[in-house]
Amino acid sequence: MAKLSLKPSSLAVGGRPIHYAWVIVFVGAVMRLFSSSFRSSSSILIPRLVDSFGWSYGAVGLGFAIQWIVSGLFGPPAGMLGDRYGVRWTMRLGALLFIVGMVLTGFMQNLWQFYLFFGVILSASMGIFQVPLTAAVTIWFRKHLGAGMGLLQSSQGIGPLVAVPIMLLIIQAFGGGIDGLRAAFWIPGIMGGLIILVLVQFFYNEPAQIGVRALGAPDDEPIKAVQTGEVAKVRTKVFIKQAQRTSAFWNLIGIHFWGCAGHAIVLVYLVAMAEDQGVSKELAAGAFVTMTVTSTITRFAVPVIADRMGSKPAMAGCFFLQVAPIFLLFFAHDPWQFYLFAVLFGIGFGGEMSAFPIINRQYYGSGPIGTTYGYQMMGAGVGMAAGALIGGQLRDITGNFDATMGLSLVLSLIGVISIIVLPTTKKELLPNWEDELPGASHAGHIHAGD
Repeated sequence: MAKLSLKPSSLAVGGRPIHYAWVIVFVGAVMRLFSSSFRSSSSILIPRLVDSFGWSYGAVGLGFAIQWIVSGLFGPPAGMLGDRYGVRWTMRLGALLFIVGMVLTGFMQNLWQFYLFFGVILSASMGIFQVPLTAAVTIWFRKHLGAGMGLLQSSQGIGPLVAVPIMLLIIQAFGGGIDGLRAAFWIPGIMGGLIILVLVQFFYNEPAQIGVRALGAPDDEPIKAVQTGEVAKVRTKVFIKQAQRTSAFWNLIGIHFWGCAGHAIVLVYLVAMAEDQGVSKELAAGAFVTMTVTSTITRFAVPVIADRMGSKPAMAGCFFLQVAPIFLLFFAHDPWQFYLFAVLFGIGFGGEMSAFPIINRQYYGSGPIGTTYGYQMMGAGVGMAAGALIGGQLRDITGNFDATMGLSLVLSLIGVISIIVLPTTKKELLPNWEDELPGASHAGHIHAGD
């Protein structure tokens, strides 16, 4: 008879042991899917927001820009909360913000409410599920981090493919109009938030919390818990102070900004670019879906490559594939040309962000990287907003997308150059950072609580 053990420290199916790190990845992926997919897929609601409330496309677009900026700016505080109080507690806060943000957005009547509920509250929850969740998953792996991170990151690529049909079905089921629009926020918001709260119970802050070592750690390695509370506050301050002395800390923020600003232009305007060249709305939307599917594949593959071969060449290759395909857009007229662009650009777009958690661990080892990664996500959020806003202004000024496409190319090219000057990932940048800790914060190992 096959043996089954559901105890986290000795999980086994059919007598075969399974490290709980893989459960952490699965739980994190599902939470990421629910928290980000419905929010990011809300772009399909833009025409309905315009029709239902009489707002302009520019006014609604500003709401999405606010969303990117807020989720980026909330990255460092979210990472700090995870580092100090544990990811489990922080994700409960994120789930509550997600429910409140989605429900209040469904009740909105004025533009300022859209900016506050959708642009601020909902984006704060996104910051939590982007930053401390990702940093926490890296703690569970000493080996196979690339595979674990690839599974986590690919869930975000799959998300819109799941969320868009669901939201369209909800709108249709409630008769369209404002009622359908409200239900499209309420139902996924309440059900998704409750599912996240349930899943948090299966998520542990670190391996020591269930008495195990990270996957791939030596059997004779002591099981040490990551500190929380006041001790964690001191450790995070000391680590961040040292990390900020490294050029990589600032360069990684910039790289995230350049890359996200470059691909935000394509994400927002690709369909419009194709339609400007006479491509039908259906085929233009198909090109966007093709890019999304392709990016899902590379979201998984690139972390694996980065883990085995180094993050620097993997990131440089992905950024280059955000640059070279742009030249196709200057000459694209037929649908197949836009689809070819979508495949090539999707490879770079999907892999560009997914290697960042890996390179943080390669540079900073077991340090509390939540806040560091949060600063990088701040660069990403501001970059997304800047690319979309400036790209749209260039389109309005020039009357075509040539300058907008050129801007995307230049921004991503700056990212390539920034990656080239990064230090090697073959050795840690701060191997002895704990030597600067006060004695009390560095001598004892306090068990990380719930």
